Amino acid sequence: MSQITIQCLLVATESTRKTLWELMAQKNTPLVSELLTQVARHPDFETWRREGKLKAGIINKLCEPLRKDPLFIDQPGRFYTSAIALVDYIFKSWLKLQKRLQRKLEKQNRWLAILKSDEELVQISQSSLETIQLRATEILSCLTPVTQHQLSNKNNKKTKKSENTDSGLFNQLHKLYDETTDNLTHCAIRYLLKNGCRIPQKPENPQKFDQRCRKVEIKIERLIEQMDGSIPTGRDLTGNAWLETLAIASITMPQDAAEAKSWQDQLLTQSKSLPYPVAYESNEDLKWSKNKKGRFCVQFNGLGKHIFEVYCDQRQLKWFQRFYEDQEIKRNSKEHSSALFTLRSGRLLWQQEGQGKGEPWNVNRLALHCTLDTQFWTEEGTAQIQQEKVAELVKNRLRMKPQLTFDIFFRSQLLRTYSTLWLIIISYWTITFLEKGNLPKAQKDFQTAIKRTESSLEKINLSYSRPHKPLYEGKSYILVGVAMGLEHPATVAVINGTTGQAIVYRSVKQLLGQDYPLLNRQRKQKQQSSHQRHKAQKSSADNRFGESELGQYIDRLLAKAIITLAQTYQAGSIVVPKLKDMRELIQAEIQAKAEQKIPGYIEGQEKYAKQYRMNIHQWSYGRLIENK
Repeated sequence: MSQITIQCLLVATESTRKTLWELMAQKNTPLVSELLTQVARHPDFETWRREGKLKAGIINKLCEPLRKDPLFIDQPGRFYTSAIALVDYIFKSWLKLQKRLQRKLEKQNRWLAILKSDEELVQISQSSLETIQLRATEILSCLTPVTQHQLSNKNNKKTKKSENTDSGLFNQLHKLYDETTDNLTHCAIRYLLKNGCRIPQKPENPQKFDQRCRKVEIKIERLIEQMDGSIPTGRDLTGNAWLETLAIASITMPQDAAEAKSWQDQLLTQSKSLPYPVAYESNEDLKWSKNKKGRFCVQFNGLGKHIFEVYCDQRQLKWFQRFYEDQEIKRNSKEHSSALFTLRSGRLLWQQEGQGKGEPWNVNRLALHCTLDTQFWTEEGTAQIQQEKVAELVKNRLRMKPQLTFDIFFRSQLLRTYSTLWLIIISYWTITFLEKGNLPKAQKDFQTAIKRTESSLEKINLSYSRPHKPLYEGKSYILVGVAMGLEHPATVAVINGTTGQAIVYRSVKQLLGQDYPLLNRQRKQKQQSSHQRHKAQKSSADNRFGESELGQYIDRLLAKAIITLAQTYQAGSIVVPKLKDMRELIQAEIQAKAEQKIPGYIEGQEKYAKQYRMNIHQWSYGRLIENK
């Protein structure tokens, strides 16, 4: 499924905007903040933190008493559901990040435990350094024959481990370190690991080794600080928390450095001025209509008769027309299913217009983000999703009916003990109860679920009016690989997967064609913006400068060119790199350029790399991938 998000502005009367602002800012946002606080203070929070997930249903359970609290009552039901879902999403993301930081911390602790100086290794192994080196050479010869060439190359200069170490050899040494119990072998593996899986030609510099260990200790301290000080907190739209912290800090001495830092963080953090958005996960919570002027309007479930006019770009108008048509078809026939709506979900939010004065519902503007599935645009794409949903519903129905039969007939202990006569009696009793509707609650629930599933099967087969467009069928063995680098946002190669041969290459200049000069203009704009931001920071002025959408426009041009190239060669798929490794890839590219320009001079390489990062643009690779 290919889902995209479009947005529009919502225009309504001042009374409607005021009512919505009060609900979102004075009721819903404080509810979200309170739920975040209660989850963080829960007695089992540390257990959830170690496990990496919250207890199922805990947020819903915490929200139940808050529904009756005078501070949070009189909200639409969708607002409570949105607050629960938002808090759940925030903590899921946070716990996933904590788990990643925990893995990094464990790796750094393990690495610090492995790092020992040559003098310490001699003491631990109770042998000479030459013996350790000899054992290390034997280990290398057993693991990989390539290492012998590295040993004989005396002119091989030592560089960073992450750039010159064979990752496969590094992993093999770690595995061997865990499996072996021999003291000398342990020390030899430690010796290899700290020296980049090779035997060094020069004696160890104690000062540099201490500095290296200190770097690892600093990484560990930073990781611990990140894990301890990043618990999610809510938004304080009133600014009372900032004023209270200022009052305490002005008359009280901090007890320790940690408390002083917490006050400083609170005072330096800019308070949020906009409430949390409200999510409408059901596509039937939004009711579409047209006013007398022919403009599309929308109403939200739970907000009564408040009507909002939709203001959008011309290219997005077709989607809102589709939302309206889908709902009109279902409203008129009542036999169609909302599961085939193009609209999947919506999100209602406020956007900051500027620093104007006045009431917040007049200063800020109201927006709606709609998530839709582009596959529903054509009749062929809708039919494809219909088949998937029908198969899923049939599977659920087959799973439900045996369960109903099992609960009615075979849960009885009599069937396990007595003869077929009892089976006939119980079957007659069951049929009688089915006809009279005197089934227990569990059986009634199963029966209702089966009827609902069969009703969905009937409705899902009724299609909506969609334009015809043949589905794209590419060759599965033709791949389009996209490489993302520092100077070139995207370089493309069309590959034959069966032979591994490259069919054609396209550089960013070839992809953009006559629009290539826009790339240089974007670079200059980034440099000017960075320079202005630096000057503003030095003078303690506002450094939030808006940027043009030229970068996004170039991304769209690149995405369109890549798609056209893929269609030309009938490619089956487009392969893009993982974004989580993008920082490391770019850093490695910068370091390689620095070493090539200034060989052997580390300080000069660092200065060159810093200047290079300032001159070359920083591209939004995530935005480029989303446009594809």
